[in-house]
Formats: sequence, C-alpha cells, structure tokens
Amino acid sequence: MRISAFCAVLLLFPIAAAPQQQKSSHPSSPVCLPGTAIAAMQKIDSDRIRAHVRFLSHDLLEGRGTGQRGGEIAAEYMATQFALDGLKPAGDNGTYMQKVPLVGITPDPVTTFSLVPAKGPTIDLKSLDQYVAYDQTQQAQSDLDAEIVFVGYGIQAPEYKWDDYKGANLRGKVLLMLVSEPPSDDPNFFKGRALTYYGRWTYKYEQAARQGAVGAILIHTTEMASYPWEVVRNSNSGEKSFLQQDGSPKLKAASWITSDVARQLTAAAGLNLDQMMTDARSRDFHPITLPVKLKAHMVSKVRPFNSSNVLAILPGAHGSLKDEAVMFTAHYDHLGIRPDMPGDNIYHGAADNATGCGIVLELGRAYTQSPQRPRRSILFAAVTGEEQGLLGSEYLGKHPPVPAARISLDLNYDDLPPLGAPQEVEVSGSERTTFYPVVRSLAETFRLAIRPDAHPEAGHYYRSDHFSLARVGVPSFSIGEGMKYKGHPASWGLEKADEYTSKHYHQPSDEYRSDMDFTGDAAMARFGFALAWEAANQTNLVQWQKGDEFEAARQRSASGSD
Repeated sequence: MRISAFCAVLLLFPIAAAPQQQKSSHPSSPVCLPGTAIAAMQKIDSDRIRAHVRFLSHDLLEGRGTGQRGGEIAAEYMATQFALDGLKPAGDNGTYMQKVPLVGITPDPVTTFSLVPAKGPTIDLKSLDQYVAYDQTQQAQSDLDAEIVFVGYGIQAPEYKWDDYKGANLRGKVLLMLVSEPPSDDPNFFKGRALTYYGRWTYKYEQAARQGAVGAILIHTTEMASYPWEVVRNSNSGEKSFLQQDGSPKLKAASWITSDVARQLTAAAGLNLDQMMTDARSRDFHPITLPVKLKAHMVSKVRPFNSSNVLAILPGAHGSLKDEAVMFTAHYDHLGIRPDMPGDNIYHGAADNATGCGIVLELGRAYTQSPQRPRRSILFAAVTGEEQGLLGSEYLGKHPPVPAARISLDLNYDDLPPLGAPQEVEVSGSERTTFYPVVRSLAETFRLAIRPDAHPEAGHYYRSDHFSLARVGVPSFSIGEGMKYKGHPASWGLEKADEYTSKHYHQPSDEYRSDMDFTGDAAMARFGFALAWEAANQTNLVQWQKGDEFEAARQRSASGSD
C-alpha cells in the first residue's frame, strides 16, 4: 500500500523518552509530515555535525574573528557547503555572500579614562582590568570632560509606567547606570524574572545616545549581568566592530566598569552604592548628578571593512508561496585571537557557535535530500558579527533577500552543548507566536518536554540573532536543548551549563574535544527540520500573538511602511 503522507510517529525518531509532561490546557493537534520529508529528516547525521564543528573551531581558523582571515575562511566554508548541497545563492549579485559594511574600532593604549571628583584625587582606571570602553562615533580621537549623572537602570518603559530620566536635560553628560532592570516576580512588570530588552546593554547605550549623552558607563555585577567580568573583558578587548554610521546618535564612550570601581566612584561622590541601587528600584527615582566628571581621551584605530552574511535558498514548490520563506539562522563568527595573551590565545568557539553552524549546514543538506519540497522557500543564513552586537543579523533584518513581511518564521541555533541525548527542548519566545501549538505538538511527537528558560533573568531572547529578525517583525526564536539528558538528572545539565558559563563561555577553552556527544545537536536539527517544514506548508504566515512587543513591527512590515 502506497502512502503519500503520514503522521510523524515516535518510533521514527532516535530520541530518548522524556519524563511525562504536564497536560496542557490547550491540547495539541497531531502534525503530519510527508514520508519524503521524514526520510530526508532521518538522514541528519550527528557525525557530519561533529565534522563541521571540528573544522570551524580548529586553530587554523584563529577563532573566526569578524573581519579577520579566520572569519572569512569560515564564511567561504559555509558557502562551499551550501553549494555542494545544491542550495541556490541568495546573496548579492547571484553569490552566496551578502556584503555587510562594518567599521572596526581598536582602542589605542594611549587612551586615558579617569574619574575626577570635585574633591579628592583623580581615579585613573586601567583598561580591561577596571573598565572597557569604545568610541561608537567611529572617529580616530574623541575627548570627554563631562559630569556623571546616575540614571538608575537607564530605562524609559511607558507600558510599565517607568521612567528613569524624568525629563532631565542630559545633553553632553555621561550617564552612569545599572545593568539589567528592576527586579520583579510579577509577570506584568518587566515580565517578572524574565529579562526584557530594556535590561540589555545595547538598549542602554541606544537610550543614552537618544538622550543626547556623550557617554555611558554600565556598572557590572556578576549577579545582575548573569556573567562574570571576564566575559565583559574578553568581549570588549581588541578590535570591536560596528555597522557603518547610519545617522543615528552615537556615544563617544560606551563603557563598563567593575563593581569595585563603581564603589570608588560613588564613595568619591559621598554616596553609598548599595543605597543608590536600592533607590533605583523605585518608580520615584530621579537622576542624580554626581560631583565627579569623566575625563577621557579616546584614541582609536579605525578600520572600515566588509564582512559577509552567507545566504542560500531552497526554492519552494508552490507557484505564489515560493515568494515567501521560512529561515534558519546561526552565527559563524567568534572572538578571534588575542596576540597579547600568553598560552592558548585562540577563542575557538566550538560550542559558540560552530555547533549552530554545523546544524544549519546539516539542515541544508537534509532539505535537499527530499524529492518533495515544501510550499514556501527555505532560507539558510550564516551571519557575521553576532559577538560584536548582532551586527550581521541586524543588517540581514534590514536587507533581507525575501521581504521581512514574507518571512513566516526564523529558527535560530546558537551554542548547543554536545552533551548527549536531550529529553527537553528550550524554545523561549515561541509561545509569543501563533506557531506555538505546532511547536508543542511536535515536541510531544519527538518526546521532548518543553523546558522554560532555565535562566530567564539572563535575557537570552535578546542576546542572539533571532532578536534582530524579531525587531523587523519576523516571528523568531532559538531552538536549544533543555537541562535533562538521557541517563542524567536535570541537576546534571544545570551543573554543566553553570560550569560552561563560568569556565568556558567566551574563553579559549571553548574548543572541540573528541569525546563530545553530538546526539543532541542532531536531535535539535531534526526538530527544527520538522518545525520549518510545517511552517513552510501552512496556509497563513506565522504571526506574533496579539499585544506582543513585536506585533507592531510585523504590521509595519506588512503595510510596507518600514
């Protein structure tokens, strides 16, 4: 008996059974995939993902730095693999490459950064150990001699009746602010424990510039940032890239300081940092001008250059729907190499994010193995500059090969630990879309419990490339393993995650090892394959849930006003 299509059944998927999920108040409908799609999906091979990760994190690629030789090799490798699989180029002028115009900024050692109290000695800060700072104006030299104003969390959020600025004239000032956002367990107030975009350092710099400030200083604490100072230091050492100037306001000094320096600064102002942090949690907070100035001489090496997003497409089968698309994204860049560091100074980026690249490459190969194609096209994007602030995906969102209004969904892969067979999946943000019933149904089919974000306070949704697509209205989320793996309790997964964050995240030790188990990466690839196939065959485009923060962007893109 010939069957043209059948429902995906559990026995087809080599994934370990998960613990019993709690029954949902919204029962899921079975999702059916054609047999040809399931056959292609089953060809996803963990050893192929392993091979891609091994190559992309090899010493020869020197950490895949943005605008560096290793990064360019990685881009060419991604393009070559797409071509070998038979995917069509979707970049500029019939190529796989989408040029992304960037400017590299390298602080010169002669840069000085000093806190000057009205009374008492000047506090001269040591780069990397006590502060990091970049000049966003892309000028070779900038000078600051400006009052420091403490603005609490530096947030204006009218939907939460929150305004740290209170109409203060901050033009020409340097704004001192806390990372993260006001703590809350109320899901209706800054989404409770889950960090919103208001808590991200990128928002705080953008908002400071919009206020007319010339500089911003973020106070780092490990608890509030969700990562140690070493991550800030390593992410802000050497050359840092920016999109070429687009006319928006920029800061002469976009900086961080350690909590110890912050205590020195506030003590020099006759204030108590702990009390200031407590006061900042109130809606009644008002900006505080400190009797301290930032005096800085910012000297930078400015290097304009082009990097590339790597774009490929599998054309859809439907006459009109093929002009719409479902997208996979993963960033291929990492932090490059630090010549000044002794010992192993290559930031290999094996988990972050050679794993995501390996998955996207294997997805591209699997999709071309099916003689039957989905109705909509499938886009594959390996983007640059994620570690520099989501730059490649930001550019892609503003210059997509398919208009944003016609992209139904973006599925992103970023940093999937090779730890074995997962029994959970994290898809934070999927619940914000109309596609969530499909996500839930397929998770049940794959015997994967949907795990809420293990660290919502870290704001992971705003820290990877799907966010750039969400900002232009595309329903987007990342696919990742949860914390429960076959043969281990969830506590083991949490311990592994904490160990990675504290010892390997953005460290040279994030490197390939032969004992890595890529079973889970292949499982997440198969799950994404099924999700994308279903999204590509739905009658209507995926949308944001009504009232979501990105719904307006979706509506603007649909109307053509963006």
